[in-house]
Amino acid sequence: MKKPIDFFSPNFHYITIILGGFMSIQRTITPIDNSVYIERPLASDSQINETLEKSQKSFSLWKNTSIDERINIINKFIDNLLNLKSEISKEICWQIGRPISQCGNELRGFEERSRHMVDIAKESLQNIPARKNDEFDNFIYKSPLGVIFVMAPWNYPIITATNTIIPALLAGNTMVLKHSSQTPMCAELISQAFDNTGLPEGVFQFVHTNHQACEKIISDPRVSHVVFTGSVRGGQEVKKYIGTRFINAGLELGGKDPAYVRADADVNHAVENLVDGALFNSGQSCCGIERIYVDHSIYNDFIDEFKAITEQYKLGDPSNEETNLGPVVRQSAAQFIRKQMIEAEKQGAKRLIDESKFPIAKDENCYIAPQVMVNVDHSMRFMMEETFGPAVGIMSVKDDLEAKQLMNDSPYGLTASIWTKDLDFAKAFGKDIETGTFFMNRCDYLDPALAWTGVKDTGVGCSLSVLAFDQFTRPQSFHMRKVV
Repeated sequence: MKKPIDFFSPNFHYITIILGGFMSIQRTITPIDNSVYIERPLASDSQINETLEKSQKSFSLWKNTSIDERINIINKFIDNLLNLKSEISKEICWQIGRPISQCGNELRGFEERSRHMVDIAKESLQNIPARKNDEFDNFIYKSPLGVIFVMAPWNYPIITATNTIIPALLAGNTMVLKHSSQTPMCAELISQAFDNTGLPEGVFQFVHTNHQACEKIISDPRVSHVVFTGSVRGGQEVKKYIGTRFINAGLELGGKDPAYVRADADVNHAVENLVDGALFNSGQSCCGIERIYVDHSIYNDFIDEFKAITEQYKLGDPSNEETNLGPVVRQSAAQFIRKQMIEAEKQGAKRLIDESKFPIAKDENCYIAPQVMVNVDHSMRFMMEETFGPAVGIMSVKDDLEAKQLMNDSPYGLTASIWTKDLDFAKAFGKDIETGTFFMNRCDYLDPALAWTGVKDTGVGCSLSVLAFDQFTRPQSFHMRKVV
């Protein structure tokens, strides 16, 4: 099972060490067996400075490249990255522990989103006419911002990075990517996909570096915009590092996404989709389902079926094709998830799933049996704080009003879903839910034509849809008076 260490390849959870006072090394641990998977040297201060200098210098060339040429280059990049499917799937499996049978889904999502953003780029980035007559030709130009610094997360290492890369480059910006220390190889594969596309040197670059260096990069006046996906505390740190500089940041932070199953819902359909929404990627999804509210009249039938489907999952070595539930990303994450459930039990919660059916799960490893907690309430951290693991809480509710109050009783707001046959009710109900995306009879999915955004402690900013381009441009007004 163990893969030999490759000093020049990247992987999971990192530890930084100093070799002889000369070089800092990032060491990544695979959750498959907690062994060292890959090591990488971290960029020095001078290398980071050179990267930012290149990015700034290449901006003037790239922003004046025609939109047709940018689209041509990005299309080649998309094709190249799709051709790396086998390498990417292997690295996602070993770096984060996702079952190899599910790793290809990420590239399907990448292609759908990227192709859509390319398709709408020309129209979305065109000038906005203001006044045009014999005397004036006034318009608003969407001017690119400059150097974009992106800090991408490990849980969906390709699509979370490219959600920013594609629209930002199409808009005429240059980019420096710092991928999670858990998934540095994904940054290298993304960079490799830009080879032979015609992208000018310096337009896209990546760095392997630590938090201290990120602070300096964010504070650097050559950086015009920052995108970060991660914890609430991490987002707060980004804003602190920006300091008094007048630049913006796109922040996708925590989530505790709810679902409400009404009495008129198709229970079989709801259960099938909500189990997957809670357990896919071992629950390590920003928009994964973490709390479910079920109408009291169907509650018992719902949890019986939910239990039956959950216990059919196969937890094991993710490099085996038959596995459909892998380990969580690291030992510290596993300990946090277990502690949250134990604390809830002490407060009266009950585990619905027989964990003896998943013998590989042990306290000393990253494998966690899927779990459903009942008899839960909002006094428990398990129902209020992000879990980010294969565990979900289910509560019975008496009516729509109680469901609405509980769904909004959260510091987060990324997605929420309702499961019902009443479209008109769902539309009205959704307007009262504090969330970035509201689903009906679906969850844990991104439609690239819709804005991906959040409210409250989930963060600020937007990716995907026509609105994404507005995050990476600024309006520049042209007041053009013609004198004959």
